Amino acid sequence: MKHTFLAIVAFILFLGTATAQQKDTLTRKERKEVSISNHGIHIGKQLDSAKKANRKSESTISLDLGLNMIQDNTNYNDPRVQQYLANIPANRRNSSLFSQRGGLKPLNVNIYWYRSFRLLKTKGQKITLNTGLGMQLYNFRFDNNITYTKDPSSIIMDTVKFDKNKLGMNFLNVPLSFTFKTRLHTNADGKKSTWLVYGAGVTAGYNISTWTKQKSDERGKVKMHDNFSFSNYNICATAEFGIDDVVRLYATYQINSMYENGLDQHPVCIGIKLLGI
Repeated sequence: MKHTFLAIVAFILFLGTATAQQKDTLTRKERKEVSISNHGIHIGKQLDSAKKANRKSESTISLDLGLNMIQDNTNYNDPRVQQYLANIPANRRNSSLFSQRGGLKPLNVNIYWYRSFRLLKTKGQKITLNTGLGMQLYNFRFDNNITYTKDPSSIIMDTVKFDKNKLGMNFLNVPLSFTFKTRLHTNADGKKSTWLVYGAGVTAGYNISTWTKQKSDERGKVKMHDNFSFSNYNICATAEFGIDDVVRLYATYQINSMYENGLDQHPVCIGIKLLGI
């Protein structure tokens, strides 16, 4: 979790620095307005209420928190897989080898800066195109006492019982998505409406950090950074669904495999948006 926290803090500081530099280039009439709400952190020019209602784009920072799962499509008879798992007992070379510890341990955290462009706005429907930059953070907690090794890269069944056996992966991502809002209800006074929110898109990411963390009575805390035969890239399909200003759920599915060695595993994440709803 420490690596996840530091990655989020570093990205927020990066966004803050970039925003500050941008602000310094503006004239007094073009000074930026920054507001924080359950919509996220909004950055835009100071505008009167009429102009705000008609603006065609805006910037938002969103934060997601969810759970990781793994869809395992591996053919464990594949020679490449057999070679990679050569140090694992033959009767353990199956999907149960990578089973995840239950509860809220396998966490997924996403933080994005979005620039949203309005494509359609009517009384009953809104459509926006969203892109930007962000970070996607995977945290997997294994039930079994497996250990990733390097030089050579492989997996072994360890001889100790781990209290914590964690794999972390951090991706720098570029998102592209469409968000739709459909009016469900309008109050009698006509001042407030309820909107159904739903959308879909993709993200393309580059792996900036992969690491393991193990904790046991015999060895204490052991951390190791390496590629471990994981893919340097990920492509994810994304979806969201909820009620505007109330709650918004998200889901992601990594289209390409996590590995480059024959293992065919795909992270699946579901959760809730804490900012940017």
